[in-house]
Amino acid sequence: MTNGLLGKKIGMSQIFAADGQRIPVTVLEVGPCTVLQKKTTDCDGYEAVQLGFQTKESRRVNKPEMGHFKKTGKGAFAHIREFEVVSECAVGDEISCTLFSPGDRIDITGSSKGKGFQGVIKRWGFSGGRATHGSMFKRRPGAIGQSAWPAKVIKGKKMPGQLGNVRVTTQNLIVVDVRPEQNLVFVRGAVPGAKNGLIEIRKGIKA
Repeated sequence: MTNGLLGKKIGMSQIFAADGQRIPVTVLEVGPCTVLQKKTTDCDGYEAVQLGFQTKESRRVNKPEMGHFKKTGKGAFAHIREFEVVSECAVGDEISCTLFSPGDRIDITGSSKGKGFQGVIKRWGFSGGRATHGSMFKRRPGAIGQSAWPAKVIKGKKMPGQLGNVRVTTQNLIVVDVRPEQNLVFVRGAVPGAKNGLIEIRKGIKA
């Protein structure tokens, strides 16, 4: 068994608790994931389990990859990730969302939404300049260098540039409900990424 699974972000919804409280949740499609390979200390230098998620057509996979997938006898997979080993498992085993239960604390990793090239106000939260008539400085970053010394722009300066589309981990999210028959997990809180984006769900390290 592993400490996590692969899944897909479906979207936002809400659940009503037994006391009538409305809980905002993110709906995730989690698993089932197939064990493709077991990494061992003797062979690979570390312990891990390689999981495959979401099947895809065999004709879209090259021969070396197909040879790797054939060991399971369950076709080709679109996504492959490695997770920490928690208990014994064998190649070809399927791990479902029953790995999690309501009340668990989990960490979710995904790619944040890409927002393209942005200025310093949207990217870094700068307040900007005066909006008075003729100021010409409303959304500009301001001075970036020094005069006599060191006469250069310091590395790491907050500047305009690419925003989003980076790997983000949100920690300590709470599992509200698990529905194994539909492979759904309902999580309280926001999950990084766009709808249908790939995510990695692991048991919380701070729980």
